[in-house]
Amino acid sequence: MTEKNFAQYFDHTILSPNATRAEVKKVCEEAVEYKTATVCVNGHWIPFVKEQLEGSDVLPIAVVGFPLGAGTTAAKVMETEDAINNGAEEIDMVINIGEMLDGNLDFVKEDIKAVADATHAKGKVLKVIIETAFLTPEQITTVSKLAKDAGTDFVKTSTGFASSGATIEDVKLMREAVGSEIGVKASGGIRTKEDVEAMLAAGANRIGLSRTVEIMSN
Repeated sequence: MTEKNFAQYFDHTILSPNATRAEVKKVCEEAVEYKTATVCVNGHWIPFVKEQLEGSDVLPIAVVGFPLGAGTTAAKVMETEDAINNGAEEIDMVINIGEMLDGNLDFVKEDIKAVADATHAKGKVLKVIIETAFLTPEQITTVSKLAKDAGTDFVKTSTGFASSGATIEDVKLMREAVGSEIGVKASGGIRTKEDVEAMLAAGANRIGLSRTVEIMSN
């Protein structure tokens, strides 16, 4: 795998609450230099990121309901529509984790479906963050299938704000659950080129990380 096509799997990410305009600009410059798939930011930064990425093939991603997933469905839909109107090409939303742990699967599915419908109405791509650190293997399988049925384009492991991020085992479970029809994004705790290769081998086809430069330089 060459460095050029290695980076095409990356969502180059800056989601820290104290990220400055200069730091976001630097991430955009790095993404353009290494030709990553996207830059993933909080919604406030989308207009700025869209401007920075103009003329490149790198797309802006906005996170929604991030990082807790505990906002109302209506708020998630509004946040999604606002982000897309501001230039987001992809949306990464967080499920309602508490409702998932309570087994309220109908609620979780409808929450996802509402955001999926809003995203697809604008012709954009949705990834659903299931936050694997809080779930059992059985719950990971269940919610991955549920998200697929609700219309997502990807299932994603983690926000990066929980106690742990992506694991090989979780990525394998998610890929088995959704088959080949939708994507799997591994994110959280991915630090080396070997980590990336292992996630891709396990079934991921998108990688969320902030260490693009470090990985691509080694």
